[in-house]
Amino acid sequence: QVQLVESGGGLVQAGGSLRLSCSASGRTFSNYAMGWFRQAPGKEREFVARITGSAISTYYADSVKGRFTISRANAKNTVTLQMNSLKPEDTAVYYCAKFVGGSYDSPGAYDSWGQGTQVTVSS
Repeated sequence: QVQLVESGGGLVQAGGSLRLSCSASGRTFSNYAMGWFRQAPGKEREFVARITGSAISTYYADSVKGRFTISRANAKNTVTLQMNSLKPEDTAVYYCAKFVGGSYDSPGAYDSWGQGTQVTVSS
């Protein structure tokens, strides 16, 4: 089981930026795709972005396309989510997760999750 730890959350005004990081344990980090999800109070966990193991391909939810960028540094076992032009509706707990197969935008396609990091965007 891969251990994942997110960091970088916080409070920011609308229009601002945050950079989230996810550190992973293990020696085979580059072998699997990684994703970011978020969950707002009272809502289901929703897909944000995914990146393949080689970082060749990325996928984004329509709601964040053009504002968020997912990247990874396999030598450091980290995946990041750069979030720009933040909106109050981006407020949520953000989770990174390890992809194992299936629909890339479904939480069920991921088997290891971090504890989450809170992002709050004030208007």
